[in-house]
Amino acid sequence: MLTVHFFTFSPVQENTYVVFNDNKEAIIFDPGCYFPEERKQLATYIEQHDLRIVQLINTHCHLDHIFGNKWVAENYGLELFIHPDEEVVMQHGPQYGQMWGLPFDNYEGQLHFLHEGQTVTLGEDELRIILAPGHSPGSLCFYNEKQKFLIGGDVLFRDSIGRTDLPGGDHQTLLQSIREKLFVLPDDVVVYPGHGPSTTIGYEKQHNPFL
Repeated sequence: MLTVHFFTFSPVQENTYVVFNDNKEAIIFDPGCYFPEERKQLATYIEQHDLRIVQLINTHCHLDHIFGNKWVAENYGLELFIHPDEEVVMQHGPQYGQMWGLPFDNYEGQLHFLHEGQTVTLGEDELRIILAPGHSPGSLCFYNEKQKFLIGGDVLFRDSIGRTDLPGGDHQTLLQSIREKLFVLPDDVVVYPGHGPSTTIGYEKQHNPFL
């Protein structure tokens, strides 16, 4: 049984997810903790729940999702997992941070690449990797079929979709990804997005104005 907990961090209001199993093994997705107090909040939660962080993953590498990569990696002895098409996006993160007035120290450690069809495991629980480009060239979603939830990054939001005006974005590619990769999932699958409240596949099929 997996537990999904999220924090909303930084001036960009990004959702950082901690997913953990009954044995207290945990994955951190998209650590957007920018300010010291946000890092303390994340660390306190991990300590209070006696979690052992075993993996650090970015759904994609826009700056608001990678602010805390370096800190998490150094504090928990981790290396970063991303899709290979996101490496160049991550490398440009500090440049965009300066432009947005949000300078930060980028992760510079070992990279491990994830691909569609692979699975990420936490003990006996699995998250299947879905490649859903359009918002970013290598955007990944992580689907747990047993509990019917999706860690979705910035692909699909409640009543909205990810922006496509950033480098590497493409509107038609994003729509195709959602329709062909996400809308084939059961309607009751809960989508945990990179910003805003959770939603379901069925709700977005019926109500999302972009689709």
